[in-house]
Amino acid sequence: MDIQGAGASGTSGASLELASLKLAKSQQQQEGKASLQLLESAADVPKPSSGNPSLGANVDTYA
Repeated sequence: MDIQGAGASGTSGASLELASLKLAKSQQQQEGKASLQLLESAADVPKPSSGNPSLGANVDTYA
């Protein structure tokens, strides 16, 4: 039975887990920045306005 091999693989597993967590955090930060950019760009879009304000006020609920 090789006990040292098991200990060495546990250490390398911990370092791989740490690297994976760092990568996941980096990806979440990038996705957060992209989401903020999307929200900011959507805030700049003017809402369409109609010449007739009553247009679309009534919704036909009969099928």
